[in-house]
Amino acid sequence: MNQETAETAEIGEAPAELTSPIPNFTVLLSPTRRGARLARLLATEQLRTWGLPLDAAQHIVGELAANAAIHGRVSGRNFRLTLYVVGDILRIEVTDTRGDRLPLVQHPDTEGESGRGLVLVEALADRWGVSTGRTPRKTVWAEITVPAPGLSEQRLRPGHLTEAAGPTAVEEPARRPAGAGAGRVGQR
Repeated sequence: MNQETAETAEIGEAPAELTSPIPNFTVLLSPTRRGARLARLLATEQLRTWGLPLDAAQHIVGELAANAAIHGRVSGRNFRLTLYVVGDILRIEVTDTRGDRLPLVQHPDTEGESGRGLVLVEALADRWGVSTGRTPRKTVWAEITVPAPGLSEQRLRPGHLTEAAGPTAVEEPARRPAGAGAGRVGQR
C-alpha cells in the first residue's frame, strides 16, 4: 500500500478524494416512547441546521422511531437513528434489533387508534423499505427528495459534535450498511 502511494506521488497523480462530504447524523436511543420523541426532536434540529424542509421528514422519523420503540424493542438494546443527504436525497434510517419482525403496511379500520404509521410513511416518502443486516438487526429506511442543503463547512467535519444534539450525537462519515436499498417494501 505504501509503495502504491509513493509511486502515485512520483507520477504526479493525486489520490482520489471526496469533493464534498456527505452530511450525516447518527444517534443511539433507548427503545422507549421518550427515545422515540427524542429521535424526532434531534432529527428536527439537525434538519434545521442543514437548512432542509422539516414537515415530511420529522413525521417519518417520528413514525419509524415509534415503531422501533414499540415493535422493535429488546430489553437492553438501543435503536439507531441515521440521517444523511446524498445529492438531493435525504435518507432516514432507523435500525433496531428485531429482525424477526418486519414491518407491514396495514390499513386500519376507521375506529382503530393505531396502525397508521407506515401508511403515513408510505404517503410522505418518495421511497421506503426494509434492509436486513446481521442477525438480529433490521433497518427501516425512507428517502425524500429535498433541495440542496445549505450547510456550513464547520458542521460537516467528521466527528464534529452538533450543537443541537449535545454530547450523545456525533456526526460521522456516512457508511451505508450492507444490503442498504435491498428488500424494498414500498415505493411511491
